[in-house]
Amino acid sequence: MDPLTFKIEPGSTIDLREYDPRYNPGIEREQAETGLAQLALEIDELQELLFGAARHSLLVIMQGMDTSGKDGTVRKVFSQISPLGSYVHGFGVPTPEELSHDFLWRVHKVAPAKGKIGIFNRSHYEDVLVVRVHNLVPPEVWGERYAMINNFEHLLAANNTIILKFFLHISKEEQEERLLKREEETEKAWKLSSGDWRERTYWDEYMAAYEDVLTKCSTSHAPWHLVPADRKWYRNYAVAHVVADTLRGYRDQWMEKLRVMGAEAKADLAAFRQEKGG
Repeated sequence: MDPLTFKIEPGSTIDLREYDPRYNPGIEREQAETGLAQLALEIDELQELLFGAARHSLLVIMQGMDTSGKDGTVRKVFSQISPLGSYVHGFGVPTPEELSHDFLWRVHKVAPAKGKIGIFNRSHYEDVLVVRVHNLVPPEVWGERYAMINNFEHLLAANNTIILKFFLHISKEEQEERLLKREEETEKAWKLSSGDWRERTYWDEYMAAYEDVLTKCSTSHAPWHLVPADRKWYRNYAVAHVVADTLRGYRDQWMEKLRVMGAEAKADLAAFRQEKGG
Protein backbone atom coordinates (compact mmCIF):
# COMPACT_ATOMS: atom_id res chain seq x y z
CA MET A 1 0.00 0.00 0.00
CA ASP A 2 1.22 3.49 -0.83
CA PRO A 3 2.05 5.66 2.18
CA LEU A 4 -0.95 7.50 3.60
CA THR A 5 1.13 10.41 4.90
CA PHE A 6 4.22 12.19 3.69
CA LYS A 7 7.10 11.45 6.05
CA ILE A 8 9.48 14.38 5.81
CA GLU A 9 12.99 13.11 5.36
CA PRO A 10 15.76 14.95 7.25
CA GLY A 11 17.40 17.52 5.03
CA SER A 12 14.37 17.98 2.79
CA THR A 13 13.31 21.46 1.72
CA ILE A 14 9.53 21.72 1.96
CA ASP A 15 7.19 23.71 -0.27
CA LEU A 16 3.64 23.09 0.95
CA ARG A 17 2.22 23.95 -2.46
CA GLU A 18 3.63 20.62 -3.65
CA TYR A 19 1.45 18.64 -1.20
CA ASP A 20 -2.23 18.12 -1.98
CA PRO A 21 -4.44 18.43 1.14
CA ARG A 22 -6.87 16.04 -0.61
CA TYR A 23 -4.22 13.48 -1.50
CA ASN A 24 -5.53 9.91 -1.46
CA PRO A 25 -3.66 6.84 -2.80
CA GLY A 26 -6.94 5.04 -3.47
CA ILE A 27 -8.54 4.56 -0.05
CA GLU A 28 -12.34 4.38 0.11
CA ARG A 29 -14.16 6.01 3.02
CA GLU A 30 -15.74 2.75 4.23
CA GLN A 31 -12.35 1.05 4.13
CA ALA A 32 -10.79 3.87 6.12
CA GLU A 33 -13.51 3.93 8.78
CA THR A 34 -13.38 0.15 9.22
CA GLY A 35 -9.60 0.27 9.34
CA LEU A 36 -9.65 3.08 11.89
CA ALA A 37 -11.85 1.07 14.26
CA GLN A 38 -9.45 -1.87 14.04
CA LEU A 39 -6.37 0.31 14.48
CA ALA A 40 -7.87 2.05 17.51
CA LEU A 41 -8.25 -1.33 19.21
CA GLU A 42 -4.72 -2.32 18.25
CA ILE A 43 -3.34 0.96 19.62
CA ASP A 44 -5.12 0.17 22.89
CA GLU A 45 -3.44 -3.25 23.05
CA LEU A 46 -0.05 -1.75 22.26
CA GLN A 47 -0.54 0.96 24.88
CA GLU A 48 -1.15 -1.73 27.49
CA LEU A 49 2.18 -3.34 26.59
CA LEU A 50 3.88 0.09 26.63
CA PHE A 51 2.41 0.79 30.06
CA GLY A 52 3.31 -2.61 31.52
CA ALA A 53 6.86 -2.77 30.21
CA ALA A 54 7.56 0.89 31.13
CA ARG A 55 10.64 0.98 28.91
CA HIS A 56 9.45 3.69 26.56
CA SER A 57 7.06 6.62 26.43
CA LEU A 58 5.20 7.99 23.42
CA LEU A 59 4.93 11.69 22.64
CA VAL A 60 2.44 12.60 19.92
CA ILE A 61 2.53 16.19 18.64
CA MET A 62 -0.44 17.59 16.72
CA GLN A 63 0.03 20.83 14.79
CA GLY A 64 -2.10 22.48 12.14
CA MET A 65 -4.11 25.53 11.27
CA ASP A 66 -7.44 26.25 12.97
CA THR A 67 -10.10 23.65 11.96
CA SER A 68 -7.46 21.22 10.67
CA GLY A 69 -8.81 18.68 13.16
CA LYS A 70 -6.33 18.32 15.99
CA ASP A 71 -9.05 17.62 18.57
CA GLY A 72 -11.02 15.33 16.29
CA THR A 73 -7.98 13.30 15.32
CA VAL A 74 -7.04 12.74 18.96
CA ARG A 75 -10.59 11.65 19.83
CA LYS A 76 -10.81 9.17 16.96
CA VAL A 77 -7.31 7.70 16.95
CA PHE A 78 -6.97 7.30 20.70
CA SER A 79 -10.61 6.52 21.44
CA GLN A 80 -9.90 3.14 23.02
CA ILE A 81 -6.81 3.74 25.14
CA SER A 82 -6.91 3.81 28.92
CA PRO A 83 -6.85 7.27 30.53
CA LEU A 84 -4.67 5.78 33.28
CA GLY A 85 -1.71 5.66 30.94
CA SER A 86 -2.36 8.64 28.69
CA TYR A 87 -3.15 12.34 28.69
CA VAL A 88 -3.67 15.28 26.36
CA HIS A 89 -2.00 18.61 27.04
CA GLY A 90 -2.88 21.78 25.18
CA PHE A 91 -0.55 24.76 24.97
CA GLY A 92 -2.17 28.16 25.07
CA VAL A 93 -0.81 31.64 25.69
CA PRO A 94 2.10 31.36 28.18
CA THR A 95 1.38 32.39 31.75
CA PRO A 96 3.54 35.02 33.48
CA GLU A 97 5.36 32.23 35.30
CA GLU A 98 6.05 30.39 32.05
CA LEU A 99 7.30 33.57 30.40
CA SER A 100 9.80 34.01 33.20
CA HIS A 101 11.52 30.74 32.11
CA ASP A 102 12.98 29.54 28.83
CA PHE A 103 10.37 28.64 26.21
CA LEU A 104 10.86 24.88 26.66
CA TRP A 105 10.41 24.91 30.44
CA ARG A 106 6.66 24.45 30.33
CA VAL A 107 7.02 21.72 27.73
CA HIS A 108 9.67 19.58 29.39
CA LYS A 109 7.75 19.24 32.62
CA VAL A 110 4.74 17.69 30.85
CA ALA A 111 6.72 15.30 28.61
CA PRO A 112 5.49 11.72 29.11
CA ALA A 113 7.17 9.45 31.65
CA LYS A 114 8.08 5.89 30.72
CA GLY A 115 4.97 3.81 30.21
CA LYS A 116 2.83 6.84 29.31
CA ILE A 117 1.38 8.32 26.14
CA GLY A 118 1.42 12.12 26.08
CA ILE A 119 -0.44 13.96 23.34
CA PHE A 120 0.33 17.62 22.71
CA ASN A 121 -2.48 19.61 21.09
CA ARG A 122 -0.24 22.36 19.78
CA SER A 123 3.21 22.33 21.30
CA HIS A 124 6.61 23.99 21.62
CA TYR A 125 6.37 24.63 17.87
CA GLU A 126 4.06 27.56 18.61
CA ASP A 127 7.25 29.35 19.63
CA VAL A 128 8.44 29.33 16.02
CA LEU A 129 4.96 29.71 14.50
CA VAL A 130 2.59 32.19 16.15
CA VAL A 131 5.53 33.94 17.80
CA ARG A 132 7.13 34.42 14.40
CA VAL A 133 3.98 35.36 12.49
CA HIS A 134 2.95 37.99 15.03
CA ASN A 135 6.47 39.30 15.70
CA LEU A 136 6.23 38.56 19.42
CA VAL A 137 9.99 38.18 19.65
CA PRO A 138 12.74 39.32 17.25
CA PRO A 139 13.78 37.04 14.35
CA GLU A 140 17.20 36.48 15.94
CA VAL A 141 15.40 34.99 18.96
CA TRP A 142 12.95 32.63 17.26
CA GLY A 143 15.54 31.84 14.60
CA GLU A 144 17.73 30.08 17.17
CA ARG A 145 14.87 27.99 18.49
CA TYR A 146 14.86 25.39 15.70
CA ALA A 147 18.19 24.00 16.91
CA MET A 148 17.04 24.18 20.53
CA ILE A 149 13.91 22.22 19.66
CA ASN A 150 15.93 19.58 17.82
CA ASN A 151 18.27 19.24 20.80
CA PHE A 152 15.32 19.01 23.20
CA GLU A 153 13.67 16.27 21.15
CA HIS A 154 16.97 14.44 20.87
CA LEU A 155 17.20 14.47 24.67
CA LEU A 156 13.70 12.99 24.94
CA ALA A 157 14.49 10.33 22.34
CA ALA A 158 17.71 9.41 24.16
CA ASN A 159 15.53 8.77 27.20
CA ASN A 160 13.41 6.27 25.21
CA THR A 161 10.64 8.64 24.22
CA ILE A 162 9.10 7.66 20.89
CA ILE A 163 8.22 10.92 19.12
CA LEU A 164 5.56 11.22 16.41
CA LYS A 165 4.84 14.66 14.95
CA PHE A 166 1.83 15.27 12.72
CA PHE A 167 1.18 18.38 10.65
CA LEU A 168 -2.48 18.30 9.59
CA HIS A 169 -2.33 19.92 6.16
CA ILE A 170 -5.64 21.61 5.33
CA SER A 171 -6.40 23.85 2.37
CA LYS A 172 -7.46 27.46 2.80
CA GLU A 173 -10.71 26.69 0.97
CA GLU A 174 -11.56 23.78 3.27
CA GLN A 175 -10.79 25.88 6.33
CA GLU A 176 -13.25 28.53 5.19
CA GLU A 177 -15.96 25.90 4.70
CA ARG A 178 -15.42 24.52 8.19
CA LEU A 179 -15.43 27.95 9.81
CA LEU A 180 -18.69 28.84 8.05
CA LYS A 181 -20.21 25.49 8.99
CA ARG A 182 -19.57 26.20 12.66
CA GLU A 183 -21.95 29.14 12.38
CA GLU A 184 -24.68 26.83 11.12
CA GLU A 185 -24.29 24.02 13.66
CA THR A 186 -25.66 24.71 17.12
CA GLU A 187 -23.46 22.12 18.80
CA LYS A 188 -20.33 23.71 17.36
CA ALA A 189 -21.27 27.37 17.74
CA TRP A 190 -19.32 27.58 21.00
CA LYS A 191 -16.15 27.22 18.92
CA LEU A 192 -16.87 30.43 17.03
CA SER A 193 -14.20 33.06 17.39
CA SER A 194 -13.40 36.16 15.41
CA GLY A 195 -9.78 35.35 16.21
CA ASP A 196 -9.94 32.35 13.85
CA TRP A 197 -10.85 34.67 10.99
CA ARG A 198 -8.14 37.14 12.00
CA GLU A 199 -5.52 34.40 12.02
CA ARG A 200 -6.70 33.33 8.59
CA THR A 201 -5.53 36.68 7.19
CA TYR A 202 -1.98 35.52 8.02
CA TRP A 203 -2.34 32.30 6.02
CA ASP A 204 0.69 32.85 3.79
CA GLU A 205 2.86 33.80 6.75
CA TYR A 206 1.82 30.65 8.60
CA MET A 207 2.53 28.49 5.56
CA ALA A 208 6.04 29.95 5.34
CA ALA A 209 6.55 29.33 9.05
CA TYR A 210 5.34 25.73 8.77
CA GLU A 211 7.61 25.14 5.78
CA ASP A 212 10.58 26.13 7.92
CA VAL A 213 9.41 23.91 10.79
CA LEU A 214 9.09 20.90 8.51
CA THR A 215 12.37 21.64 6.78
CA LYS A 216 14.46 22.37 9.86
CA CYS A 217 12.93 20.09 12.50
CA SER A 218 12.30 16.73 10.86
CA THR A 219 14.98 14.41 12.21
CA SER A 220 15.62 10.68 12.26
CA HIS A 221 14.55 10.45 15.91
CA ALA A 222 11.60 12.86 15.61
CA PRO A 223 10.27 12.93 12.04
CA TRP A 224 7.38 15.05 10.83
CA HIS A 225 4.45 13.38 9.09
CA LEU A 226 2.51 15.66 6.75
CA VAL A 227 -1.11 14.47 6.79
CA PRO A 228 -3.55 15.44 4.03
CA ALA A 229 -6.41 16.76 6.17
CA ASP A 230 -9.16 18.04 3.90
CA ARG A 231 -11.00 14.73 4.35
CA LYS A 232 -11.53 14.05 8.04
CA TRP A 233 -12.03 10.30 7.62
CA TYR A 234 -8.81 10.01 5.64
CA ARG A 235 -6.87 12.15 8.12
CA ASN A 236 -7.92 10.01 11.08
CA TYR A 237 -7.11 6.74 9.34
CA ALA A 238 -3.73 8.00 8.15
CA VAL A 239 -2.64 9.14 11.62
CA ALA A 240 -3.87 5.92 13.26
CA HIS A 241 -1.95 3.90 10.70
CA VAL A 242 1.32 5.69 11.50
CA VAL A 243 0.81 5.37 15.27
CA ALA A 244 0.00 1.65 15.15
CA ASP A 245 2.76 0.86 12.67
CA THR A 246 5.33 2.69 14.80
CA LEU A 247 4.34 1.00 18.07
CA ARG A 248 4.30 -2.45 16.47
CA GLY A 249 8.04 -2.14 16.05
CA TYR A 250 8.44 -2.24 19.84
CA ARG A 251 6.02 -5.08 20.57
CA ASP A 252 8.69 -7.80 20.84
CA GLN A 253 10.81 -5.71 23.23
CA TRP A 254 7.83 -5.03 25.46
CA MET A 255 6.66 -8.63 25.40
CA GLU A 256 10.12 -9.87 26.41
CA LYS A 257 10.25 -7.38 29.28
CA LEU A 258 6.80 -8.47 30.43
CA ARG A 259 7.80 -12.15 30.27
CA VAL A 260 10.78 -11.42 32.51
CA MET A 261 8.60 -9.41 34.89
CA GLY A 262 6.04 -12.22 34.95
CA ALA A 263 8.67 -14.85 35.72
CA GLU A 264 10.06 -12.71 38.55
CA ALA A 265 6.57 -12.17 39.97
CA LYS A 266 5.84 -15.89 39.88
CA ALA A 267 9.15 -16.70 41.58
CA ASP A 268 8.44 -14.13 44.27
CA LEU A 269 4.97 -15.57 44.83
CA ALA A 270 6.34 -19.13 45.00
CA ALA A 271 8.92 -18.03 47.58
CA PHE A 272 6.20 -16.35 49.63
CA ARG A 273 4.04 -19.46 49.60
CA GLN A 274 6.97 -21.69 50.53
CA GLU A 275 7.87 -19.36 53.38
CA LYS A 276 4.28 -19.25 54.56
CA GLY A 277 3.94 -23.03 54.30
CA GLY A 278 7.21 -23.49 56.21
